[in-house]
Amino acid sequence: MLQYDVIVVGSGPGGEGAAMKCAKAGRRVAVIEAYGQVGGGCTHWGTIPSKALRQVISSLREIRESPQFHEAAEGRASFPSLLRTAEGVIRRQVTMRQDFYDRNGVEVIHGRARFVDANTMEVALSNGGRERFQATQFVIATGSRPYHPPEVDFSHPRIHDSDSILSLTDTPESITIYGAGVIGCEYASIFRNLGCKVNLINTRDRLLSFLDDEIVDALAYHLREQGVLVRHNEESARVQGEDGAVVMELKSNKRIKTDYLLWANGRQGNTDDMGLEALGIEPDKRGAIKVNENYQTAVPHIYAVGDVIGWPSLASAAYDQGRHAAAHLVDGNYQSELARDIPTGIYTLPEISSLGRTERELTEARVPYEVGHSLFRSLARAQITGQTTGMLKILFHRETLEVLGIHCFGAQASEIIHIGQAIMLQPAPHNTIRYFVNTTFNYPTMAEAYRVAALNGLNRLD
Repeated sequence: MLQYDVIVVGSGPGGEGAAMKCAKAGRRVAVIEAYGQVGGGCTHWGTIPSKALRQVISSLREIRESPQFHEAAEGRASFPSLLRTAEGVIRRQVTMRQDFYDRNGVEVIHGRARFVDANTMEVALSNGGRERFQATQFVIATGSRPYHPPEVDFSHPRIHDSDSILSLTDTPESITIYGAGVIGCEYASIFRNLGCKVNLINTRDRLLSFLDDEIVDALAYHLREQGVLVRHNEESARVQGEDGAVVMELKSNKRIKTDYLLWANGRQGNTDDMGLEALGIEPDKRGAIKVNENYQTAVPHIYAVGDVIGWPSLASAAYDQGRHAAAHLVDGNYQSELARDIPTGIYTLPEISSLGRTERELTEARVPYEVGHSLFRSLARAQITGQTTGMLKILFHRETLEVLGIHCFGAQASEIIHIGQAIMLQPAPHNTIRYFVNTTFNYPTMAEAYRVAALNGLNRLD
């Protein structure tokens, strides 16, 4: 039986972050990965393929809307051809990540792991055998998968989740997307910009309610402008797959028939049949594991990070959680604290990124704040590129001028946010909006939006 200091289960961002940190600290580390290649769901079914798809479609859309390239953009791209672009990115990511493990002496074992006792795992190896491994400490980073309600037949060729949608062999003429969370909104943008008729079914009264209201309103407006039919406050009553279509019946007695259905309503933690309950670790009804501030489970030498612990379910957060869990595992304490605010990146068209508190939250907390806006259509760089849709919004304290929230909608939003993040997370008094008016930005750039928004906000104080 092979002995290790640390066994990490899962090779997604959380598992990779933990494994690399432990290996560099001199621990003997093994990673157990159920899939045939490293990278986890992030690389193979989630972040990388969907964002690669979105980038290609974004470029095609930019060409279509540019007068000088209009004639070259008459053809229509197919979904399978775009997937081939994503596959190239996935291959490069897998090669790079496998090299990380090889260079750091981390053994990767392919198979499904299950706890036999608190220090032993049995792995059903991909080659058909079984083997047991022991370790002093463990990190569970098994991620999550799309939730499958039992009444929906996901074996039907026209009913998909966000993983299996990547296996489509044709471009739908029409598609129903059930669930208007981040994944649902992103795929609504992707398919609509491929020319598909899109029905986006939202079980709530508004899109992405965790975002700032003004940003949500802008997203809803632009999705509708693109031709996405958004239906709020609706619930599925029945899904019926037919030979050439899928029919979704809603509890409101609406009946929607399209070529395909993408079910994007909820995620399930990958904790099935891991032997956790026998150790006293009880996942919740969605398979999520409860952890403390050090990412320890109910069994202190077993840690859990990433999507398997639930919110915020971001690849970026998972990697940091893995590193911080490993730091505690190695040293018994944190070397540093995780940032209190984590930016969100939502890759709709246009994209969204947000950091800190929203106007709604500040109003409810009775915090005296002011708003600074910069509309992209007024920026020279946006005018040059033709990407004039969007805005940057800065929320700041009226008295201290501390930056309290940054919300961006438009091209490059997920990049633009990090300029503000660097200032917002500085200790006082270096985290104020005055930084943006006292700093020279390259011209013309999208970063100039910060100066424009800061001046706009400060002018409201006069």
